[in-house]
Amino acid sequence: MLRFLVLLLALAAPPAAAETIRLGDRIYRIDLPTSPQGAPILLALHGGGGGADQFARASGLSRPANRQGYAVIYPEGTGRAATWNGGYCCGAAQRNSVDDIAFLDAIIADATRRFGLNDRRLYLTGMSNGSIMAETYAARHPARVRAVAGVAGTMDTARIPVKGPVPLLHIHGTADAMVPYAGGQGDKSLTRTDFASVASVEAAFLAPFPMLSRTERIIDPANDGMRVIERNYTDGQGRVQVRIQTIEGGGHAWPGSRRAARQGATQDISATTEVLRFFALHP
Repeated sequence: MLRFLVLLLALAAPPAAAETIRLGDRIYRIDLPTSPQGAPILLALHGGGGGADQFARASGLSRPANRQGYAVIYPEGTGRAATWNGGYCCGAAQRNSVDDIAFLDAIIADATRRFGLNDRRLYLTGMSNGSIMAETYAARHPARVRAVAGVAGTMDTARIPVKGPVPLLHIHGTADAMVPYAGGQGDKSLTRTDFASVASVEAAFLAPFPMLSRTERIIDPANDGMRVIERNYTDGQGRVQVRIQTIEGGGHAWPGSRRAARQGATQDISATTEVLRFFALHP
């Protein structure tokens, strides 16, 4: 009984206060769990024009992730409207060829040294341009990444191969007018990027794995007209290695967030919950 009460108290504990770290001429925000020593690292990358604090608020990721023991790091992009150089997108970061891969490496090393984190348990997620950056990092450094989760942003699969097996969750709406589900330039795209399709990201991350078994199910009752279809690719040990969640009629949003609600996006799933659910499969 005592152990059970201690567990409840630990789960109820709020995350530690956010701390902003300056690293050269850039910054990152970190939200630490109660016991940061040896904690896994979760890098959470904002969308184009966003920021570290903005994405922490919008996603609501820190509190549940801290409760599960993750140290959540929100790096910040560059430029007046902060962006990431994910190869073919986006903004000033891409035009100026900013080496954001090196910046993320520097953050991981700095946070590991400062707080005693476990850089061998590294996870990445992101929204839109942040999703592009997260998937790009994972594709280039699969041995470093336990799992990656992208929302509403597809990496440049035509130019960036996935160099080794890395578990992927990708969440995307079929009515996304900024980064179209089927690829190409959207009606509301803020760049002229010819975005890769979700299908090409799916194929790119599947390619390094040996044969996986495919299943599909509906995980949403469609009571808001936006049915969510989950496609799973499972290995011989029953572990889901690639998961695609398609939101039929869903737009360019982080599902479950307040902004998503204002935009009329689905509230039947929470991207934050789904990301942590997937990462838990790859401890």
